[in-house]
Amino acid sequence: MGHDHAAHGATAGGAHRRRLTVVLGLTLVVLVAEVVGAVLSGSLALLADAGHMATDAAGIALALGAVTLAQRPARGRRTFGWQRVEILAAVANGLLLLGVAGYVLVEAVLRIGEPAEISSELMLVVAGAGLVVNLVSLALLHRGRSDSLNVRGAYLEVLGDAFGSLAVIVAGVVILTTGWSFADTLASLAIGFLVVPRAWHLLREALDVLLEAAPRGVDLDDVRAHILAVDGVLGVHDLHAWTITSGLPVLSAHVVVSDAALQAGHGGQVLDALCSCLGSHFDVEHCTFQLEAETHADHEAPVHD
Repeated sequence: MGHDHAAHGATAGGAHRRRLTVVLGLTLVVLVAEVVGAVLSGSLALLADAGHMATDAAGIALALGAVTLAQRPARGRRTFGWQRVEILAAVANGLLLLGVAGYVLVEAVLRIGEPAEISSELMLVVAGAGLVVNLVSLALLHRGRSDSLNVRGAYLEVLGDAFGSLAVIVAGVVILTTGWSFADTLASLAIGFLVVPRAWHLLREALDVLLEAAPRGVDLDDVRAHILAVDGVLGVHDLHAWTITSGLPVLSAHVVVSDAALQAGHGGQVLDALCSCLGSHFDVEHCTFQLEAETHADHEAPVHD
C-alpha cells in the first residue's frame, strides 16, 4: 500500500533553470576576459582564475543540461524519469573542481623561484570586472542554493570565483604598490586551496544520494518511533529512506498492524495517519507502506530492522 504526495515531473533545480542560463552566460564572458587579460598581463593568478572559471562554466553547463533532462516525464523502465541525472552531474561537477584545484596548485608551485613580469594595472581591471559579475551571479543563485544540489554546486562555484577574483585584486594591488610579483603566486595557491574543500563537500553530498543514504535531517530511529506511535501499529521493519534527487526524499517500510484494526477495516485510517505523520514531521511526502497482519512475518523472507 502506498501514499504519494510528490509529483515526479519536476525537480528542485528545474525552477531555477533560467537563472542558471543567465549565470552560464555571465561566466563565459568573464572567462574570455580573464584569458585575454592573463595573456596580456602575464598573471598566473588571473590565468588560474580563468581556468577555474572554465571548469565552472563546464560545471554549470552540466547542471543546466541535467536539470533540463530531469524535467522529462517518467515512462517505461525509468519510473522516476531522469531526475537522478542531476545528482550524476553534481558528481561530475565536484570531480572537475578537484581537477582544476590540482592544476592550479601544481602550476603555482612550479612558479616559485621564477618571478615573472606582470602588468598589475590590467590584472586589476580584469579581476575587478570579474568580481562584479560574480556578485551578480551570486545574487541570482542565492535563493535556489538550498533547494537543489546542482544550483548549490553552481552557487559554490561562483562563490569560489568571487573569492578568486578578490585574491587576484589583492595580489594586483600588492604588485602595483610594492613590485613584489610573488604575490601573484600566493594568490594562485589561495585559489587552489579555496576550491578543494567546497569541491569535496559537494562531491560527498552527491555520493550520499547515489549510495542511497538517509536524507539529511531524517533520523530513522525517530521515524521508527513515530510509526510505532500510530494507533493500531505493532511493529515496523524493512524501513528505508533515501533521496531520488534534490528536494525528493522517499521512504518505504513494512508496518505490522494489529489483527483487530485490520478486521475492523481500519487499514486505510492507519495508512493515512502514517503518511500524514511523516509528511508533517520529517518533510518526506513520498512514502510507501506495506501493511501486514501479525502473522504475515511467517511468510516473509528474512527482514531488516
